[in-house]
Amino acid sequence: MPSTPRPLRKLGFLTIGLFDAADPARGHESTLKIIELGERLGFDSAWLRHRHLQYGISSPVAVLAAASQRTRRIELGTAVTPLGWENPLRLAEDLATVDLLSGGRLNPGVSVGPPTHFDQVKDALYPDTADAEDFGYERVRRLLDLVRGKPASDFSGVEGFEVFSDVVQPHSPGLGRRLWYGGGSLNSARWAGEHGMNLLTSSVVKVEQDAEGSDGPPDFARIQLSHIREFRARHPDGEAARVSQGLVVIPTDSASPEQRARYAEYAARRLPRTTTPQGPARLLFAPDLVGTSEEIAERLHAHAAFREVDEVAFALPFTFGPEDYAQILTDMATRLGPALGRRPAAAAG
Repeated sequence: MPSTPRPLRKLGFLTIGLFDAADPARGHESTLKIIELGERLGFDSAWLRHRHLQYGISSPVAVLAAASQRTRRIELGTAVTPLGWENPLRLAEDLATVDLLSGGRLNPGVSVGPPTHFDQVKDALYPDTADAEDFGYERVRRLLDLVRGKPASDFSGVEGFEVFSDVVQPHSPGLGRRLWYGGGSLNSARWAGEHGMNLLTSSVVKVEQDAEGSDGPPDFARIQLSHIREFRARHPDGEAARVSQGLVVIPTDSASPEQRARYAEYAARRLPRTTTPQGPARLLFAPDLVGTSEEIAERLHAHAAFREVDEVAFALPFTFGPEDYAQILTDMATRLGPALGRRPAAAAG
Protein backbone atom coordinates (compact mmCIF):
# COMPACT_ATOMS: atom_id res chain seq x y z
CA MET A 1 0.00 0.00 0.00
CA PRO A 2 1.32 3.49 -0.80
CA SER A 3 2.47 5.42 2.27
CA THR A 4 0.28 8.31 1.19
CA PRO A 5 -2.85 8.30 -0.99
CA ARG A 6 -2.67 9.45 -4.59
CA PRO A 7 -3.85 13.05 -5.00
CA LEU A 8 -7.32 13.13 -6.50
CA ARG A 9 -7.06 13.94 -10.19
CA LYS A 10 -10.66 13.63 -11.44
CA LEU A 11 -13.78 14.43 -9.43
CA GLY A 12 -17.08 13.07 -10.71
CA PHE A 13 -20.57 12.27 -9.49
CA LEU A 14 -23.19 9.66 -10.30
CA THR A 15 -26.98 9.99 -10.27
CA ILE A 16 -29.86 7.65 -11.03
CA GLY A 17 -32.20 10.32 -12.45
CA LEU A 18 -35.45 9.39 -10.71
CA PHE A 19 -38.74 10.77 -12.01
CA ASP A 20 -42.44 10.81 -11.22
CA ALA A 21 -44.42 8.51 -13.51
CA ALA A 22 -47.04 11.23 -13.83
CA ASP A 23 -44.46 13.78 -15.03
CA PRO A 24 -41.34 12.02 -16.38
CA ALA A 25 -40.22 15.02 -18.43
CA ARG A 26 -39.68 17.07 -15.28
CA GLY A 27 -37.42 14.41 -13.78
CA HIS A 28 -35.32 14.13 -16.91
CA GLU A 29 -34.98 17.92 -17.08
CA SER A 30 -33.90 17.94 -13.43
CA THR A 31 -31.13 15.46 -14.25
CA LEU A 32 -29.92 17.65 -17.11
CA LYS A 33 -29.84 20.64 -14.78
CA ILE A 34 -27.77 18.65 -12.26
CA ILE A 35 -25.24 17.90 -15.00
CA GLU A 36 -25.15 21.57 -15.97
CA LEU A 37 -24.59 22.49 -12.31
CA GLY A 38 -21.77 19.96 -12.15
CA GLU A 39 -20.03 21.64 -15.04
CA ARG A 40 -20.46 25.09 -13.48
CA LEU A 41 -18.93 23.78 -10.26
CA GLY A 42 -15.93 22.42 -12.12
CA PHE A 43 -16.61 18.67 -11.85
CA ASP A 44 -14.61 16.54 -14.25
CA SER A 45 -17.36 14.02 -14.97
CA ALA A 46 -21.06 13.24 -14.56
CA TRP A 47 -22.38 9.67 -14.73
CA LEU A 48 -25.86 8.23 -15.10
CA ARG A 49 -27.15 4.92 -13.82
CA HIS A 50 -29.28 2.69 -16.04
CA ARG A 51 -32.71 1.49 -14.95
CA HIS A 52 -35.22 -0.57 -16.94
CA LEU A 53 -38.92 -0.88 -16.10
CA GLN A 54 -38.35 1.44 -13.15
CA TYR A 55 -38.83 5.14 -12.53
CA GLY A 56 -35.22 6.02 -13.30
CA ILE A 57 -33.45 6.81 -16.57
CA SER A 58 -33.83 3.89 -18.96
CA SER A 59 -31.93 5.54 -21.81
CA PRO A 60 -28.91 7.36 -20.37
CA VAL A 61 -27.24 7.52 -23.78
CA ALA A 62 -30.16 9.60 -25.05
CA VAL A 63 -30.06 11.83 -21.97
CA LEU A 64 -26.31 12.27 -22.35
CA ALA A 65 -26.84 13.26 -25.98
CA ALA A 66 -29.01 16.09 -24.68
CA ALA A 67 -26.46 16.91 -21.98
CA SER A 68 -23.71 17.08 -24.60
CA GLN A 69 -25.50 20.02 -26.20
CA ARG A 70 -25.95 21.88 -22.89
CA THR A 71 -22.35 21.51 -21.67
CA ARG A 72 -18.94 21.99 -23.23
CA ARG A 73 -16.31 20.49 -20.93
CA ILE A 74 -17.59 17.93 -18.42
CA GLU A 75 -17.11 14.26 -19.32
CA LEU A 76 -20.31 12.20 -19.58
CA GLY A 77 -20.56 8.54 -18.58
CA THR A 78 -22.85 5.60 -17.90
CA ALA A 79 -22.30 3.65 -14.68
CA VAL A 80 -23.34 1.26 -15.84
CA THR A 81 -25.22 0.03 -18.90
CA PRO A 82 -26.18 -3.64 -18.36
CA LEU A 83 -25.43 -5.27 -21.69
CA GLY A 84 -28.02 -7.99 -21.19
CA TRP A 85 -30.59 -5.45 -22.33
CA GLU A 86 -28.59 -4.30 -25.36
CA ASN A 87 -27.62 -5.30 -28.88
CA PRO A 88 -23.86 -4.57 -29.00
CA LEU A 89 -23.90 -3.42 -32.64
CA ARG A 90 -26.76 -0.95 -32.12
CA LEU A 91 -25.26 0.27 -28.88
CA ALA A 92 -21.90 0.80 -30.59
CA GLU A 93 -23.62 3.05 -33.15
CA ASP A 94 -25.37 5.08 -30.45
CA LEU A 95 -22.22 5.47 -28.36
CA ALA A 96 -20.12 6.64 -31.29
CA THR A 97 -22.82 9.12 -32.32
CA VAL A 98 -23.07 10.69 -28.87
CA ASP A 99 -19.29 10.73 -28.48
CA LEU A 100 -18.97 12.74 -31.66
CA LEU A 101 -21.77 15.09 -30.62
CA SER A 102 -20.01 15.67 -27.30
CA GLY A 103 -16.62 16.32 -28.84
CA GLY A 104 -15.09 13.13 -27.44
CA ARG A 105 -16.38 13.38 -23.87
CA LEU A 106 -18.30 10.10 -23.58
CA ASN A 107 -17.16 7.45 -21.08
CA PRO A 108 -19.47 4.43 -21.45
CA GLY A 109 -19.47 2.00 -18.53
CA VAL A 110 -20.95 -1.47 -19.05
CA SER A 111 -21.52 -4.72 -17.18
CA VAL A 112 -22.68 -8.24 -17.98
CA GLY A 113 -25.17 -10.71 -16.58
CA PRO A 114 -28.78 -11.59 -17.38
CA PRO A 115 -31.34 -8.77 -17.14
CA THR A 116 -32.97 -8.26 -13.76
CA HIS A 117 -36.10 -10.40 -13.39
CA PHE A 118 -35.19 -12.10 -16.65
CA ASP A 119 -37.88 -14.79 -16.41
CA GLN A 120 -40.54 -12.08 -16.22
CA VAL A 121 -39.16 -9.90 -19.02
CA LYS A 122 -37.58 -12.36 -21.46
CA ASP A 123 -40.71 -12.78 -23.60
CA ALA A 124 -40.77 -9.03 -24.23
CA LEU A 125 -37.02 -8.61 -24.59
CA TYR A 126 -35.97 -11.78 -26.44
CA PRO A 127 -39.18 -13.58 -27.49
CA ASP A 128 -37.41 -15.92 -29.93
CA THR A 129 -33.85 -16.15 -28.61
CA ALA A 130 -34.02 -15.99 -24.79
CA ASP A 131 -32.56 -19.47 -24.33
CA ALA A 132 -29.71 -18.79 -26.77
CA GLU A 133 -28.58 -15.37 -25.55
CA ASP A 134 -25.08 -15.13 -24.07
CA PHE A 135 -25.00 -12.76 -21.09
CA GLY A 136 -21.32 -13.26 -20.29
CA TYR A 137 -18.11 -11.45 -21.16
CA GLU A 138 -18.44 -12.33 -24.83
CA ARG A 139 -21.12 -9.66 -25.08
CA VAL A 140 -18.65 -7.04 -23.87
CA ARG A 141 -15.99 -8.30 -26.27
CA ARG A 142 -18.38 -7.85 -29.17
CA LEU A 143 -19.06 -4.26 -28.13
CA LEU A 144 -15.35 -3.55 -27.70
CA ASP A 145 -14.52 -4.93 -31.13
CA LEU A 146 -17.28 -2.94 -32.82
CA VAL A 147 -16.43 0.34 -31.08
CA ARG A 148 -12.74 -0.15 -31.84
CA GLY A 149 -13.41 -0.57 -35.55
CA LYS A 150 -13.34 -4.29 -36.22
CA PRO A 151 -15.59 -5.42 -39.10
CA ALA A 152 -19.26 -5.95 -38.39
CA SER A 153 -20.00 -7.26 -41.89
CA ASP A 154 -18.23 -8.99 -44.74
CA PHE A 155 -19.77 -6.57 -47.23
CA SER A 156 -18.72 -3.04 -48.09
CA GLY A 157 -18.82 -0.90 -51.19
CA VAL A 158 -21.39 0.65 -53.49
CA GLU A 159 -24.76 -0.88 -54.18
CA GLY A 160 -26.85 1.25 -56.50
CA PHE A 161 -26.84 4.76 -55.05
CA GLU A 162 -25.87 3.66 -51.52
CA VAL A 163 -22.42 3.23 -49.99
CA PHE A 164 -21.92 0.58 -47.30
CA SER A 165 -19.20 0.21 -44.67
CA ASP A 166 -18.02 -3.03 -43.10
CA VAL A 167 -17.39 -1.29 -39.74
CA VAL A 168 -19.79 0.56 -37.43
CA GLN A 169 -20.54 4.11 -38.55
CA PRO A 170 -19.95 6.66 -37.39
CA HIS A 171 -16.57 5.69 -36.03
CA SER A 172 -15.29 7.83 -33.17
CA PRO A 173 -11.51 7.60 -32.73
CA GLY A 174 -10.53 7.36 -29.08
CA LEU A 175 -13.86 6.04 -27.80
CA GLY A 176 -12.45 2.53 -27.57
CA ARG A 177 -9.98 3.77 -24.94
CA ARG A 178 -12.78 5.31 -22.89
CA LEU A 179 -14.83 2.17 -22.34
CA TRP A 180 -15.22 1.14 -18.68
CA TYR A 181 -16.21 -2.12 -17.07
CA GLY A 182 -18.27 -1.95 -13.88
CA GLY A 183 -16.79 -4.77 -11.84
CA GLY A 184 -17.29 -5.93 -8.28
CA SER A 185 -15.52 -9.30 -8.44
CA LEU A 186 -11.99 -10.53 -8.94
CA ASN A 187 -12.92 -12.24 -12.22
CA SER A 188 -14.44 -9.03 -13.61
CA ALA A 189 -11.37 -7.00 -12.65
CA ARG A 190 -9.12 -9.59 -14.27
CA TRP A 191 -11.16 -9.70 -17.50
CA ALA A 192 -11.35 -5.91 -17.80
CA GLY A 193 -7.61 -5.60 -17.36
CA GLU A 194 -6.80 -8.29 -19.90
CA HIS A 195 -9.01 -6.55 -22.47
CA GLY A 196 -7.61 -3.08 -21.96
CA MET A 197 -10.73 -1.50 -20.47
CA ASN A 198 -10.93 1.00 -17.61
CA LEU A 199 -12.34 -0.20 -14.28
CA LEU A 200 -15.35 1.28 -12.49
CA THR A 201 -15.54 0.21 -8.86
CA SER A 202 -18.54 1.10 -6.71
CA SER A 203 -19.95 0.68 -3.22
CA VAL A 204 -20.59 -3.05 -3.84
CA VAL A 205 -18.18 -5.98 -4.00
CA LYS A 206 -18.70 -9.71 -4.28
CA VAL A 207 -17.35 -11.67 -1.34
CA GLU A 208 -15.49 -14.70 -2.64
CA GLN A 209 -15.64 -17.84 -0.54
CA ASP A 210 -12.05 -17.44 0.63
CA ALA A 211 -12.57 -13.81 1.73
CA GLU A 212 -14.10 -14.84 5.03
CA GLY A 213 -11.49 -16.31 7.29
CA SER A 214 -10.79 -16.68 10.94
CA ASP A 215 -9.53 -13.11 11.21
CA GLY A 216 -13.02 -11.65 11.31
CA PRO A 217 -15.75 -10.51 8.91
CA PRO A 218 -14.91 -9.60 5.30
CA ASP A 219 -13.35 -6.18 4.87
CA PHE A 220 -14.82 -4.13 2.00
CA ALA A 221 -11.77 -1.94 1.43
CA ARG A 222 -9.38 -4.89 1.41
CA ILE A 223 -11.55 -6.80 -1.09
CA GLN A 224 -11.86 -3.80 -3.39
CA LEU A 225 -8.12 -3.20 -3.17
CA SER A 226 -7.49 -6.77 -4.35
CA HIS A 227 -9.68 -6.09 -7.39
CA ILE A 228 -7.79 -2.91 -8.28
CA ARG A 229 -4.43 -4.61 -7.98
CA GLU A 230 -5.53 -7.63 -10.02
CA PHE A 231 -6.90 -5.32 -12.71
CA ARG A 232 -3.67 -3.36 -13.02
CA ALA A 233 -1.57 -6.51 -12.95
CA ARG A 234 -3.44 -7.72 -16.04
CA HIS A 235 -3.75 -4.39 -17.88
CA PRO A 236 -1.28 -3.38 -20.61
CA ASP A 237 -0.88 0.03 -18.92
CA GLY A 238 -0.02 -1.51 -15.56
CA GLU A 239 -0.05 0.97 -12.68
CA ALA A 240 -1.22 3.72 -15.07
CA ALA A 241 -4.45 1.87 -15.90
CA ARG A 242 -7.49 3.97 -15.04
CA VAL A 243 -9.64 3.04 -12.04
CA SER A 244 -12.55 5.07 -10.65
CA GLN A 245 -14.18 4.57 -7.27
CA GLY A 246 -17.89 5.23 -6.70
CA LEU A 247 -18.74 5.26 -3.00
CA VAL A 248 -21.83 7.04 -1.66
CA VAL A 249 -20.49 10.28 -0.19
CA ILE A 250 -22.60 12.99 1.47
CA PRO A 251 -20.72 16.08 2.72
CA THR A 252 -22.68 18.21 5.16
CA ASP A 253 -20.59 21.39 5.40
CA SER A 254 -23.31 23.74 4.14
CA ALA A 255 -26.30 21.48 4.93
CA SER A 256 -29.14 22.71 7.10
CA PRO A 257 -29.82 20.95 10.42
CA GLU A 258 -32.83 19.25 8.80
CA GLN A 259 -30.70 18.01 5.92
CA ARG A 260 -28.00 16.70 8.24
CA ALA A 261 -30.56 14.74 10.25
CA ARG A 262 -32.14 13.29 7.10
CA TYR A 263 -28.79 12.32 5.62
CA ALA A 264 -27.75 10.59 8.84
CA GLU A 265 -31.04 8.69 8.97
CA TYR A 266 -30.60 7.59 5.33
CA ALA A 267 -27.14 6.19 6.03
CA ALA A 268 -28.26 4.49 9.24
CA ARG A 269 -31.07 2.62 7.44
CA ARG A 270 -28.54 1.25 4.93
CA LEU A 271 -25.85 0.35 7.47
CA PRO A 272 -26.94 -3.25 8.25
CA ARG A 273 -26.13 -4.41 4.72
CA THR A 274 -22.48 -3.42 5.25
CA THR A 275 -21.79 -5.95 8.00
CA THR A 276 -22.33 -9.29 6.24
CA PRO A 277 -22.61 -10.50 2.62
CA GLN A 278 -26.12 -10.16 1.21
CA GLY A 279 -28.09 -12.71 -0.83
CA PRO A 280 -27.00 -15.66 -2.96
CA ALA A 281 -24.48 -13.46 -4.81
CA ARG A 282 -22.80 -12.63 -1.47
CA LEU A 283 -22.67 -8.89 -2.09
CA LEU A 284 -21.07 -6.63 0.49
CA PHE A 285 -21.87 -2.91 0.58
CA ALA A 286 -19.65 -0.08 1.76
CA PRO A 287 -21.00 2.26 4.43
CA ASP A 288 -22.25 5.61 3.17
CA LEU A 289 -19.86 8.41 4.14
CA VAL A 290 -21.74 11.27 5.83
CA GLY A 291 -20.09 14.19 7.59
CA THR A 292 -18.05 17.30 7.00
CA SER A 293 -15.61 17.28 4.11
CA GLU A 294 -12.73 17.13 6.59
CA GLU A 295 -14.24 14.05 8.26
CA ILE A 296 -14.96 12.33 4.94
CA ALA A 297 -11.47 13.08 3.61
CA GLU A 298 -9.95 11.52 6.72
CA ARG A 299 -12.02 8.35 6.25
CA LEU A 300 -11.18 8.15 2.55
CA HIS A 301 -7.46 8.60 3.16
CA ALA A 302 -7.69 5.59 5.49
CA HIS A 303 -9.57 3.52 2.89
CA ALA A 304 -7.17 0.97 1.38
CA ALA A 305 -8.79 1.01 -2.07
CA PHE A 306 -9.23 4.78 -2.26
CA ARG A 307 -5.51 5.21 -1.62
CA GLU A 308 -4.77 3.57 -4.99
CA VAL A 309 -7.17 5.52 -7.22
CA ASP A 310 -7.01 9.09 -8.46
CA GLU A 311 -10.50 9.27 -9.99
CA VAL A 312 -13.89 9.12 -8.28
CA ALA A 313 -17.54 9.20 -9.30
CA PHE A 314 -19.20 9.73 -5.94
CA ALA A 315 -22.76 8.37 -5.97
CA LEU A 316 -25.61 10.69 -5.03
CA PRO A 317 -28.28 9.09 -2.82
CA PHE A 318 -31.22 7.93 -4.90
CA THR A 319 -34.12 9.53 -3.07
CA PHE A 320 -33.03 13.10 -2.33
CA GLY A 321 -34.36 16.25 -3.95
CA PRO A 322 -32.76 18.80 -6.29
CA GLU A 323 -31.96 21.21 -3.45
CA ASP A 324 -30.16 18.41 -1.59
CA TYR A 325 -28.14 17.49 -4.67
CA ALA A 326 -27.17 21.12 -5.19
CA GLN A 327 -25.87 21.36 -1.62
CA ILE A 328 -24.02 18.05 -1.80
CA LEU A 329 -22.40 18.80 -5.17
CA THR A 330 -21.38 22.28 -4.07
CA ASP A 331 -19.69 20.92 -0.95
CA MET A 332 -18.02 18.15 -2.96
CA ALA A 333 -16.58 20.61 -5.47
CA THR A 334 -15.59 23.44 -3.15
CA ARG A 335 -14.57 21.60 0.03
CA LEU A 336 -14.20 17.85 -0.31
CA GLY A 337 -12.28 17.90 -3.59
CA PRO A 338 -9.61 20.28 -2.26
CA ALA A 339 -9.41 18.25 0.98
CA LEU A 340 -8.55 15.23 -1.16
CA GLY A 341 -5.79 17.09 -3.01
CA ARG A 342 -7.69 17.83 -6.19
CA ARG A 343 -6.88 20.91 -8.20
CA PRO A 344 -10.23 22.26 -9.45
CA ALA A 345 -11.05 22.10 -13.14
CA ALA A 346 -11.94 25.39 -14.81
CA ALA A 347 -15.50 26.16 -13.80
CA ALA A 348 -17.91 27.20 -16.51
CA GLY A 349 -19.34 30.66 -16.51
